[in-house]
Amino acid sequence: MSPQPLRHVFVYGTLRRGEERDINCLKPAPRWVGHASVAGILHHLGAYPGLVLGGQGLVRGEVYEITPELERQLDEIEEVWPQQSGEYIRREVLVALDPPPDHRPPDELADQSSDQLADQSGHHLSQPRQDGPGTVVCLLYEIAPGRIHGKPVIVGGDWTQARAERKR
Repeated sequence: MSPQPLRHVFVYGTLRRGEERDINCLKPAPRWVGHASVAGILHHLGAYPGLVLGGQGLVRGEVYEITPELERQLDEIEEVWPQQSGEYIRREVLVALDPPPDHRPPDELADQSSDQLADQSGHHLSQPRQDGPGTVVCLLYEIAPGRIHGKPVIVGGDWTQARAERKR
């Protein structure tokens, strides 16, 4: 039986590295692809943000390669499966990757190759599905438009930066 295809996810809030629901703490662990941005507006909903796609703003986040098993967990976390809560909508969008010198997060071992990652996970690592230079098609969870009424916009579109500034 051949392995199921991997896909990419763009996370912009509490699933980002170091946040409350850090995607890296889930199993099977995702594979880091890089920092990225998508056209949209980020709203502060209290303990977490909500992204509305489109417009002139940019929302900052991270891209990871995930297995179908991890995708199901994310659907449960965002309450789009097994029963849709109406808060988030699954979308597949084109995301702009940052051009880092190295596609690994700073705290990852510098000598760990993608071949080693493939061997550890047991899954074939695919190349990101790209539609242009520096872009990748990603799954993301957009907030339902009715959930943002009266909610403040996060200026700069970066949840982790906004949280750090509020703590100062």
